[in-house]
Amino acid sequence: MIRQPTWALPQTTTTMSDPYTVPIASRTSNSWFRRVLAIAFIISFDVGCIMVNATQFMFLVPLRLLPFPWAKSLSEEVIRYTKGAFGCLLILMCQWFAPTKLSITFEREGMGKFTEDEIKKIVERNTLGEVERLNLPQKLVLVANHQIYADWWYAWCLLYFIGPDGMHRDIYITLKKSLKWVPIVGWGMQFFNFIFLARSWAADRKQLSVSLSALAQKTEQSDNPFAFVLYPEGTLVSQHTRPVSKKFADKLGIDDMTHSLLPRSTGLHYSLRSLAPRTSGLKLLCITWVYPGIPPLGYGQDYYTLRSIFMDGVAAPTIHLHFRMFDVNHELPLGASMAKANPNVIPSPGSEPAVEVEIPDIEKSDFDNWLRTLWHEQDHSLDHFHRHSSFVSTVETTPDAEIPLRLRKTRDFFDAFCFFVPAATGYIWSRMPFTG
Repeated sequence: MIRQPTWALPQTTTTMSDPYTVPIASRTSNSWFRRVLAIAFIISFDVGCIMVNATQFMFLVPLRLLPFPWAKSLSEEVIRYTKGAFGCLLILMCQWFAPTKLSITFEREGMGKFTEDEIKKIVERNTLGEVERLNLPQKLVLVANHQIYADWWYAWCLLYFIGPDGMHRDIYITLKKSLKWVPIVGWGMQFFNFIFLARSWAADRKQLSVSLSALAQKTEQSDNPFAFVLYPEGTLVSQHTRPVSKKFADKLGIDDMTHSLLPRSTGLHYSLRSLAPRTSGLKLLCITWVYPGIPPLGYGQDYYTLRSIFMDGVAAPTIHLHFRMFDVNHELPLGASMAKANPNVIPSPGSEPAVEVEIPDIEKSDFDNWLRTLWHEQDHSLDHFHRHSSFVSTVETTPDAEIPLRLRKTRDFFDAFCFFVPAATGYIWSRMPFTG
């Protein structure tokens, strides 16, 4: 276990309110010491990103030029290693500069509920009673409400604790196509095999289906874990998006959400139809996130931004998560037309319309209604939390699992900076006869 630096421990305050309960615009300016730590964060995170990207260029570019099966397999392992390294870097930044913990509960009554026996099997503890890992299925589509831009950061951190070796090496997300060529970060995301979209379903739907179908088939053949993260709301709740959601609800003649936005089902529906035929045992993990300090009907970005969390050092002391889970092939209304899907065939961008994206209107409507029902239930859970500081309606409010965001192994600290790859390369190079 990595020792927690003394300057990264949760800080107490002498003010009447904890900093995270005060809007960012109303907080006092940082002390000189906090500014030094902000510089340390920038340096540490940038160095980690550069090391990950350098490792990718050093190994992946040559390997992709070699026409051998072993080169392709090794290339896939390098991708997983660097993706895992970046996941470790994200947790290390929390551990050093913005300590927090995940407080997890499981749905027991409504949609996607768990039994008590299932919960006991999922939450694995050590002899001290600390959570070692979450034994969730290794083929997941993760969806959640979207409150702050750090949601994706914490979702990646969560995957580190799922399964015997973590799933942080096997995450896939969609990004704006404009981010594809951002130096270092954009290049790294390309090497991670993330999916870049133009945010126009007319142009994106076939590309999304082709990319996910290929990923699913490859994952099934290699038997590696798989985690695809998607936010159906598409954007954050804000003073600009709240009226848009209300207008959309009025157009459909349905009730708008109170604490979140109406989900857009199209992207999720296409994704699940592409993944389900080619991924055995695929599950949908729906997570409801709550960050303390954000008042009911408040906007998350007024209280938490990446800058305020990591440079100002004002992180949520606890992030609350509520889990629901569904069997994609048996519990979700993907549509009867999916019976025509061929799991052995990858849709081609130039081919005739694929069944994965050519969805009859009635099937679209069924899935849309299902997703809205789920989101309304999630919205009720958010309302219950704001009223009672708990997702569950029982008297017992103790979380099912609490996981501090810190690295579990010393090796992971070195992996965060891809230390072993350049170190091993340097050692091998030094032992070459021509180096003297």
